[in-house]
Amino acid sequence: MTTLSIQSAPTRSAFDASRAALGALILRDLVVLRKTFREFLLRTLVQPFLLCFVFLFVFPKIGQAVGGGGAHGASAFATVLVPGVVGISIMFQGVQSIALVMAQEFGFTREIEDRVQAPCPIWLVAVSKILSGAVQGLIAAAIVFPIASVVHAAGVTADVSLHWLIIVTLVPLACVTMAGLGLILGTSFEPRNIGLMFGFIILPITFLGGTYYPWTHLAPVKIGGFHWLQTLVLINPLVYVNEGMRAAFTNAPHMHLYVIYPVMLGFCTVFLWLGLRNFRRRVLS
Repeated sequence: MTTLSIQSAPTRSAFDASRAALGALILRDLVVLRKTFREFLLRTLVQPFLLCFVFLFVFPKIGQAVGGGGAHGASAFATVLVPGVVGISIMFQGVQSIALVMAQEFGFTREIEDRVQAPCPIWLVAVSKILSGAVQGLIAAAIVFPIASVVHAAGVTADVSLHWLIIVTLVPLACVTMAGLGLILGTSFEPRNIGLMFGFIILPITFLGGTYYPWTHLAPVKIGGFHWLQTLVLINPLVYVNEGMRAAFTNAPHMHLYVIYPVMLGFCTVFLWLGLRNFRRRVLS
């Protein structure tokens, strides 16, 4: 009699399987991004372009330059605004690419159900969302910065200076942090309450996030001897993102880097923890 030996197919470890699933989920989001890249460009460029066009081109042309008047004041404001629009572009990518999409997937499309049924942990689906949102934030920063730095009137120039060590460390950290914020918002708000999210969270974060002014310039706003506004905005993660962008892209005064890095790491950790927890609860509810 002949004995037949049956060899079982090699099995992958849980880590290898999770890594493959994560790569597939991210690749799927990037393929969707490639197919909708025109829409991505439009939603990425419209707001930064309008900010730079109005404040750095129109206002100087009509004699209402922000920053104290004259070409010098307008140039100083341009130095502040250019990294600011990079910061809010990164933030809005986290909101638009994750929070708005999550609201749809948890809402009428129910697309999220297909993903969480994949043979991988639930948290891995959320991590893929964060990573794809962070990649979109990086692309947005790379697109917005050169455009924002050249859209200005004659005689108005931003003092641009690239500090690459800060760029390659802080910009990705900012993208992941804002993607984590997007995951929190996307798993906390029902689709019918998206308007409330923009009205009560996104707008205050944007206008009090140091996009149009450095954090250090808030010192004169005080009651008695207490710098109340400068202290209050420290709970806003966009403040640290914008201050970090000024450190990365200009020589303008900014918050100390030994404050920016630890605080952003703290925000990133908290956002990721809350986002992953909310995502799991939302999926299993």
